Amino acid sequence: MNNQNLLRGLFLMAISLAFGLVSLRYPIGDFGRAGPGLFPALVSSLLFIVGLSMVIHSRFVRRVPMGAQYKNIAVIIGSLCVFAVVSTFVNMIAGIVAMVFLSTIAGSNYSWIRNVKISVGLVLMAFFFARILGMNLPLY
Repeated sequence: MNNQNLLRGLFLMAISLAFGLVSLRYPIGDFGRAGPGLFPALVSSLLFIVGLSMVIHSRFVRRVPMGAQYKNIAVIIGSLCVFAVVSTFVNMIAGIVAMVFLSTIAGSNYSWIRNVKISVGLVLMAFFFARILGMNLPLY
């Protein structure tokens, strides 16, 4: 059972089932008049299909032993905490940039040009959410 590909698929299936079953408590509606449970039900169904395909695919590829890299997990959690703190005390744009530059330390190769591109893309998405969708985000 120490197969990384299989465990990833099973984990996605478990997450999708957890959210999918909770979404069934809300009215689904239909596509013309969607209820509050329709979107989470659709997303969890798609996530379940992705997880199922990963489980099936794991049967046809070489087994990869499961291993945890605790340094990378700590770096990602720390960068999310830095995002929350910087967004609260400075603004969200600075929080996004700090999160991107810190979280990529967990990767195998570090490129500040790629980090700038990712930061610009995420900031543009935040502006889209704030301006077009009307979300109240502390961008500046």
